[in-house]
Amino acid sequence: MTIRKSAVVFAVVITCSLAVLAQSKPKLSFDEFFNSVTFPSVEISPDGSSVVVETERADWDQQIFRSDLWLYRDDGSGSLIQLTQSGHDSEPKWSPDGKWIAFLSERTNPSNAKSDDDDSASKDDATTQIYLISPRGGEAFPITTGEEDIHAFAWSADSTAIYFATRQPWTKAQKDAYKNDWKDVVQYRTAERGDVIFSLNIAAAMSNHSAAPAKVEKKEGAPEEMPDVTHGALPLATTPLRVDTLLVSPDGARLAFLSNAINQRQEKVEDVEIYLLDLPRSADSSAQLRQITHNQAVETSPRWASDSRHIFFTVEVGDVSGPYRDLQPHLYAVDTVTGSVEQWSKDFIGPVEHYAVADNSVLTSARLGTEVQLYSAAKPTDSLRRISQWPGTYAKIAVAEHSPKVAFIYSSLAKPEEIYLADSPARLNEARPITSFNKKLAESDLPQGKPYTWKADDGTTVEGMLIYPPGKFEQKHLPMFTFIHGGPADANGNYFEADWYDFASLAATNGWLVFRPNYRGSTGYGDKFLEQIVPVIVSRPGKDILEGVDALVKDGIADPDRLTVGGYSYGGYMTNWLITQTTRFKAAVTGAGAVEHIGNWGNDDTTYDDAYFLGGRPWEAQQRYHDEAAIFQIDKVKTPTHIVAGGSDIRVAVLEDYLLEHALYSLGIPHKLLVFPGEGHSLAKNPWHGKIKVREELKWLEKYGGVPAN
Repeated sequence: MTIRKSAVVFAVVITCSLAVLAQSKPKLSFDEFFNSVTFPSVEISPDGSSVVVETERADWDQQIFRSDLWLYRDDGSGSLIQLTQSGHDSEPKWSPDGKWIAFLSERTNPSNAKSDDDDSASKDDATTQIYLISPRGGEAFPITTGEEDIHAFAWSADSTAIYFATRQPWTKAQKDAYKNDWKDVVQYRTAERGDVIFSLNIAAAMSNHSAAPAKVEKKEGAPEEMPDVTHGALPLATTPLRVDTLLVSPDGARLAFLSNAINQRQEKVEDVEIYLLDLPRSADSSAQLRQITHNQAVETSPRWASDSRHIFFTVEVGDVSGPYRDLQPHLYAVDTVTGSVEQWSKDFIGPVEHYAVADNSVLTSARLGTEVQLYSAAKPTDSLRRISQWPGTYAKIAVAEHSPKVAFIYSSLAKPEEIYLADSPARLNEARPITSFNKKLAESDLPQGKPYTWKADDGTTVEGMLIYPPGKFEQKHLPMFTFIHGGPADANGNYFEADWYDFASLAATNGWLVFRPNYRGSTGYGDKFLEQIVPVIVSRPGKDILEGVDALVKDGIADPDRLTVGGYSYGGYMTNWLITQTTRFKAAVTGAGAVEHIGNWGNDDTTYDDAYFLGGRPWEAQQRYHDEAAIFQIDKVKTPTHIVAGGSDIRVAVLEDYLLEHALYSLGIPHKLLVFPGEGHSLAKNPWHGKIKVREELKWLEKYGGVPAN
């Protein structure tokens, strides 16, 4: 009895202490939220002594998202220094000998500058080129030049060369002839041209940089002008497609690349395959190009195995084993000799989100429900073995070639993401943060959350995440914002994100209980769970979401009189559908979501998955295209709706947002449409656009949803 009393007293003391600690923290600031830093790339040096980190953050004055490179030295000092400051530097790659870091940059290259009397002169002569910088210090300098962007590059195994891909270069005569024939007419598809893969000797490139003009100059009397290419670059192969990723085998004998459509519109899965190039053994021999994968899938993230025979890859959408169908991202390896493909760890029911190859094994970050943990496997038939313990989300794993060290991104609801470094996979739980870019966010009074499950009408268990307003964890009768993820092949869980797309923590700070449903079609619950969205693309997940709302109201957690809903992309699809199915939501915020499927099929660049989700192309599944479209039930809408769209979006054409706006306007429903000029599906060009988006959405939820201003 005495022990139980002591335990109660101790629990009360701890609870009070936590409450006092929370009260001492500042509220999460709207401005600080949008000053968050993300990490697109993390790469460890071959010897494990250093880590190069790419950061992305908003530059409010220049109205861009700036990308810069930083170097962490694991020498006891823990120093983190800024390597580049142009704001346009990305995709760093260590040379295998560790002496150089190559990266892509969109800096204006003086050698590209045109003369004042050149009709084609432009104030913006920046193209994406390859730069080198020494990790020991010094300025970065370009080793390629030209009017065409570099699409991909890779180091040779011996560090003496860089391979790169760019669009087929044209001579000035070719450009002039085209302009003369076509003026400003757009030849849709027919004017597109594929890529050329080049080899560039590093010593020669450095010599050219320091002692000679970087571009080839036409010699007087030459029969034809040289194309606009980097001086000294030797063409290896051409392809009618775009090269998205280049990678060199560990033995240096072969070059693999991942292709994509020239215009990057995802209209045919056949455009995305892995190809292999046997590198020439001498200057007289030619490179042999052959296709390695042949499937109905969109391959991503290829990496060589240490045996220089197999190539690992994951799949974004599609299936490697038969006709097109959407599965979760799994890990595969293709045998480059036989072409056979094998899936790793088939018994794991969730998606592999990131992976790295360490010797003959793989490290993966993989999702089960609301958690993304680190796992390892030594051979294809092995089950994934969990090697991490911190609750939360691990991402972007990096390993060293000659060291057991591992770097990764980690976050949870209470911990904004930073880069961590561990001495080995066996010591992940002793990993230390090597960045502190989001320190101010971490010092704020961040919301707490927990998973929540309910039963759907067909008996299926569905899970989601509840994120509570600070200081109100597990309280009842709260105003609720149902915030729907996009994809649909994605999931919400235990992580921290701070941007225009995912502002759940900010909404919770503004007083909302944020409900994040992982409806049918979400990842982390098995392929069967994901596939149950077909061909009921909005009606089945719509039922899951509304049944989750019902359960939360029945449990007394959500206030039935203060319910709101919102989402972007597929979350926008679902929001548009749900406001035709119920009038219980007091406010809706939707972005880049379709309201019909025929026009969207024609304007969308991912038409193969639209047809898959709806059971065929428009003329093959006419009734389904009608039944699963919000526009044909739009007269039922009573919910005040805020709409946003990228003015140049082709993933979900901006025309869908105009259609929704026009329908609501004709019905007299309170609404607003914001169109962000120049933005595609992701609001990635001007940070002000995303900030204004969230500012206005929160105002809309507050105005119509019944939550008082904080």
